[in-house]
Amino acid sequence: MERLEAHRFFFSNLITAAAGVPKANERLVTAFASTPRERFAGPGPWKIFTATGYIETPTDDPAFLYQDILVAIAPERRISIGQPLLHAICLAALNIKEGESVVHVGAGTGYYTALLASLTGPTGSVVAYEIEKDLSERATRNLRDYRNATVRHRSGAEGPLPECDAIYVNAGATAPLDIWLNALRPNGRLLFPLTPADGPGGMPGAGGMLLITRASDDRFDARFVDTATFIPCVGGRDDETALKLRVAFQRGDFRNVRSLRRNTRPDETCWCSGNGWWLSTSVSM
Repeated sequence: MERLEAHRFFFSNLITAAAGVPKANERLVTAFASTPRERFAGPGPWKIFTATGYIETPTDDPAFLYQDILVAIAPERRISIGQPLLHAICLAALNIKEGESVVHVGAGTGYYTALLASLTGPTGSVVAYEIEKDLSERATRNLRDYRNATVRHRSGAEGPLPECDAIYVNAGATAPLDIWLNALRPNGRLLFPLTPADGPGGMPGAGGMLLITRASDDRFDARFVDTATFIPCVGGRDDETALKLRVAFQRGDFRNVRSLRRNTRPDETCWCSGNGWWLSTSVSM
């Protein structure tokens, strides 16, 4: 085993183990191990995001990338390749199956799009959306060897989306958007960061990764997978709802959410509500 291959193998096993991914989920372990982070990070040395700002790797040795770190791809816009541990938790929860059709919103330079493409396999497909032109161009180049992945330069929060089995969103929204929910097939899954108003200094507010499963045409199960902080989703935010979400998350009881309700009046089980939707602490009916 060559040096860099060994780094990838150890990184994959470490990240998935820390995420609590069962050893039987070999496809996710393999996806992390076979996806070269350096292709999607661009030329090194690389800027690594920390709570106190960016630090730079000493050299352009790709081995530095195989850690649980946020690698900047557009530091002036605070855009990075997201935390591997969080994404391992999310991808395990999303449970992509071979042959499924997947939509990825907020592709960046395509690293997690590549993981989705590996998980769905040659009989499946991934359509990725990236609103930043330079990043969508980089993602298109980076994914050239993934024949089941397509990159589209536009917002994945506006306009029609293809019917699909799963939607993975990597930008913070204040609602489960109708275009996302309406694109889901029966048993389809939507996983996105539901995030509140910004915190001090304009930093994105801490919210949670919300997994919604279409149990039937009008019935949706819902649960929070983990906490999360993401840059805003263009076209997916409402200031009034963002403030309501801040209050809801501050209560600390977000893991009690069990279902999503649409176009009905909220009852005493309401955790938080928005325009035409609310989250309930009761199971879906």
